[in-house]
Amino acid sequence: LLTLVVGPSDETKALGTANKELAERHLLRERFWTQLLEKAKASSPLHGAIGPSRSTWIGAGAGISGLSYNYVVRQHDAAVELYIDRGQGREEENRQILEQLQAHSEEVERMFGGSLEWDYIEGRRACRIRYGISAGGYRDSDDWPRIHELMVDAMTRLERALALFMSDVGGQREA
Repeated sequence: LLTLVVGPSDETKALGTANKELAERHLLRERFWTQLLEKAKASSPLHGAIGPSRSTWIGAGAGISGLSYNYVVRQHDAAVELYIDRGQGREEENRQILEQLQAHSEEVERMFGGSLEWDYIEGRRACRIRYGISAGGYRDSDDWPRIHELMVDAMTRLERALALFMSDVGGQREA
């Protein structure tokens, strides 16, 4: 009698490696968000009621249905944004909201202190007003304090710059 001993297949090994990388990525992002939220809560109540996530973004309602202020992080860059998504079948409404805010883009960008990306997000129903931060991302843990500082500052400036014009946005206000 012969006993054949078989180890894991190449596919199983690749799947194990992918799962390990996925888990590492999720844990890094969760730690990144935990530290960012501690800093953000000290500066503004905007994101005070949310907890860390393993996702690439975390957000808080902007006080108007379908609008949220989001922090976004990728491996080596980050962003802050006002994300506009009223839901399925409301693409035109999303675009109208962006256009209403974009009508004030010069003043918003002046108040923000820099250029913003006014993005219709090709191929998706949502729109956004975004500010990119190239100082690093969740894989740049040595730079997290600086990245967090830049993100919180940019979010504070974005919220303040848009606040005057949010009343122009039609729709339901959140409680």
